[in-house]
Amino acid sequence: MDSLNFDRRRILGAGVLTLAAAALPKARAAESSLGSLKQINAGTLSVGYAEAGPSNGTPVILLHGWPYDIYTYVDVAPLLANAGYRVIVPFLRGYGATRFLSTATQRNGQQSVIAVDAIALLDALKIEKAVIGGCDWGGRTACIMAALWPERCKALVSVSGYLIGSQEVNRMPLPPKAEQEWWYQYYFATERGRAGYEKNRREFSKFIWQTASPRWNFDDATFNRSAASFDNPDHVAVVIHNYRWRLGIVEGEPQYDALEKRLAQFPNISVPAITLEGDANGAPHPDPSAYAKKFGSKYEHRNLTGGVGHNLPQEAPRAFAQAIQDADRFGSA
Repeated sequence: MDSLNFDRRRILGAGVLTLAAAALPKARAAESSLGSLKQINAGTLSVGYAEAGPSNGTPVILLHGWPYDIYTYVDVAPLLANAGYRVIVPFLRGYGATRFLSTATQRNGQQSVIAVDAIALLDALKIEKAVIGGCDWGGRTACIMAALWPERCKALVSVSGYLIGSQEVNRMPLPPKAEQEWWYQYYFATERGRAGYEKNRREFSKFIWQTASPRWNFDDATFNRSAASFDNPDHVAVVIHNYRWRLGIVEGEPQYDALEKRLAQFPNISVPAITLEGDANGAPHPDPSAYAKKFGSKYEHRNLTGGVGHNLPQEAPRAFAQAIQDADRFGSA
């Protein structure tokens, strides 16, 4: 999503795989559930999370984005659990049952801090290494974890590829059409936008779902199940800080400056990885050729066809679950 100044090259080797993603039936919330949630203190947060699968299975951490929540993986988690994986799906800071432990902690949404949260969760759960999967904010977080803490990541699956950003790069203007696609980022930069999101967060989020996944036929119950996560008391503050930080309008916290300096150099990712893209992704996203060279280990990109939009794991859960298993095999080879 953040503009990257890499040469556009064809992906070498066997080429891009195209998977047939048959049209999914209308998504219905009543048909699946992540079960009872758990809670654990990790870093600066009390993290709410879902867990599925055997406790001795290979750990998989699945990270959601905005404006989504853990139900992005409502159909992925049981597929992986049935395959023997221990699946952990946490609410990010500002979502669902996750809460800050202190009122004094800044409601910070900068990119590095969300990855620090995820590493703290691994520590709290006593997980040394896991397969990391993510979409949207979660895809960026998964890439950051793999780049900065490769020893904690057995393998990576990222929707829309390499999403690590830089405030400096984000200060550079884009062509008008690209700028228009980021309209909500500029809306959030204003006090009117913050107040508008505070007042209309459900209507706003549903509009993003519809435009980012124009062919996803979700029902009201499916949306409302996730929208409950946006009632978190810190949700608006974290979201607004995230988008304002990207544009350099607000500062992050000084203790993360060293991490951001490393990320601003767009580090390569050395762990085995699979990237995914849907053919109907209505959100801004980079071309796969722009980031292929950022992956230095065994790597594969897969294009999903059949009207798959931005929320790929929920729209094409079998393809995402298969990518997790295949990336895990890459890491075990």
